[in-house]
Amino acid sequence: MLKKNDDIPLFIEDYTSEGNGIGRYEGFAVFVSEAAVGDTVLCHIIKVKSSYAIGKLLQVLSPSKDRRSTDCRLFPKCGGCAFRHITYEAELKYKGKLVSDAFLRIGGIDLAAEPIIGAQNIYGYRNKAQLPVKMEDNVLKIGFYAPKSHRVIDGGECALHPRDFFRAVKLFKDFICSFGISVYDETTHKGLIRHLYLRKAFAANELMVCVVINGDCLPHAEKLTESLRSVPSFKTLVLNINKASTNVVLGTQCKTLFGPGWITDELCHLSFKLSPLTFYQVNPEQAQLLYQKAGELAECKKTDTLLDLYCGTGTIGLTLAKNVKQLIGVEIIESAVSDAIENSRNNRINNARFIRGDAKDAAAALKNEGIAPNIVILDPPRKGCDKELLKTVSDMNPEKIIYVSCDPATLARDCKILKETGYTVKTITPIDLFPRTVHVETVVLMTRTDAGKG
Repeated sequence: MLKKNDDIPLFIEDYTSEGNGIGRYEGFAVFVSEAAVGDTVLCHIIKVKSSYAIGKLLQVLSPSKDRRSTDCRLFPKCGGCAFRHITYEAELKYKGKLVSDAFLRIGGIDLAAEPIIGAQNIYGYRNKAQLPVKMEDNVLKIGFYAPKSHRVIDGGECALHPRDFFRAVKLFKDFICSFGISVYDETTHKGLIRHLYLRKAFAANELMVCVVINGDCLPHAEKLTESLRSVPSFKTLVLNINKASTNVVLGTQCKTLFGPGWITDELCHLSFKLSPLTFYQVNPEQAQLLYQKAGELAECKKTDTLLDLYCGTGTIGLTLAKNVKQLIGVEIIESAVSDAIENSRNNRINNARFIRGDAKDAAAALKNEGIAPNIVILDPPRKGCDKELLKTVSDMNPEKIIYVSCDPATLARDCKILKETGYTVKTITPIDLFPRTVHVETVVLMTRTDAGKG
């Protein structure tokens, strides 16, 4: 019988959705982090449940052909990456299988995913970082949370980030130390600095620095601006006010301290204004491929009405607007709607309308207006769509639904619901927007099965 503190040999045969290796021992599934499929490892059992156990990797007895040396000093202490110990080809194979398995297991949809679209660039691709700031044992740390904890792993040198992020982190740390500025404590809810939030527009080489504070102002802010101006890409410094006793990173109020308060990026030959609260894909190179794929699946016509739910700053819809009669975008965040309107104006797109509101309520209101979109784009948060929203979308009777998701499980669940309302999944295409992490983006085309319903 397997027991806690046992040391056992284990052959790794698969991965969990969190990227941990899975092996089997005496009928138990044993989960081991940092293990690769094809490894035989020696692991130390740290937890035993009724049907599974968790092991800690002690030694690789026989390495997998997929195993490689890690290339980041923060791995595996940092909770960001899961696959720095295997080849990128092996990672892509796992992600493609993850998507197909989710559709079969959760959605009851037996349709193999298309070959995954991998990334040409797997280093320095992220245009966004939200870095917790914490004092631990009287040491200032700015970095990343360790897996399943709020313990901060210090260090801005992430292999997924551009190099000007490293410089900004160092300058910000020096600024805090030089002026003795207090750091937020999650237990007492006292202290000022909570997070350092960095965002970059690669096309224009523009850097936004946003400081998240538990207060109304940042002492000596002019000195921080002066310091940051030594970074060539630095364009704007913004404060985000978050006084809530919560784990949510950003508050709803922003104050611009230097520059315009936003940066501008380019995607699919359009320019997009990015302010701190607006959603934007973190990997612009791969996002462009994602939007091109969405457009290819939509096959837009000049007679179409396109409804873009969870539209953010309008990126997906605006890239398709020139091919349709009318674009309607829906987004709940006010600043994102303002940015979407400005993005349509700046790109001289005159057939776009943007509505601020919850996707479910806005979709119902549009249905009551008699709006009958031919194509609906769904790009919700990881939790997926509300059942009422899916019903409302189905009742609108669009010819096509393009569903974009970063979570295969909630995507498969929602596609199952849409299938029950008369839609069929035609294609499933994974696109790797997040190399070396467990996450994968997927775009799905659904079409109406019973064309007469509505």
